[in-house]
Amino acid sequence: MIEQEFKNIVEEIKQQINSTRYEIFKNANMNLLKLYYNIGKIINENSSWGNKFIDGLAIELKITFPNIKGFSVRNLKSMKKYYIECSKNEKVQMSSAQIPWSHNMLILDKIQDDIKRIWYMQQTATNGWSYDVLAFQIKSKLYERQVLGDKPNNFNESLSSPQSELARDMMKDPYILNLTGLKQNCIETELEQAMVEKIKTVLLELGNGFSFVGNQYKLEVGNKEYFIESLNLNMLAR
Repeated sequence: MIEQEFKNIVEEIKQQINSTRYEIFKNANMNLLKLYYNIGKIINENSSWGNKFIDGLAIELKITFPNIKGFSVRNLKSMKKYYIECSKNEKVQMSSAQIPWSHNMLILDKIQDDIKRIWYMQQTATNGWSYDVLAFQIKSKLYERQVLGDKPNNFNESLSSPQSELARDMMKDPYILNLTGLKQNCIETELEQAMVEKIKTVLLELGNGFSFVGNQYKLEVGNKEYFIESLNLNMLAR
């Protein structure tokens, strides 16, 4: 009884940690979009310079922030588009703040109607759609089938935000990670370690004859080094 109570307490703490982590990245995402909106505004106000302004800006930002992604010529042009489209409709800007940059640009590039844009942004945030799922929903014309067709859906039965694919996309967003000084391999390492622990558990349950040697196991072949993700041994008795 005491052991189960302890597990319940630990589980509650884990959930609070995950929720807090998601909120941190969600706030970082909102601040990133605010930054991109402001940069887009400045670029638009200096459109009279032509492409020279964006080209020069990209070079200057690369020199000043060499380790930060997101300030390429292409992305700077996307910031200008983001500002122009959001400045036309405040609801678009408010809805866009709930989803990652890549999701926003996908919606703005593929959809021209503001009502549809807002709908896809809100559904992405509510249902935790990953980038690929969002792309599929747009391609399959989900808005036309669900809204215009007045068909029922199970959106409200989706996973909560901290558990969704959208949350994972946001936590691995290279623009957020680079801007904050974090690295994507921090998230990848955490995922790999969790997988390794699962493998260890399975091998222990299999009993005698199985052994977990290690992960990222180094082998040298022909003066070259190779790293095996996971090395397991099956030593069956004869």
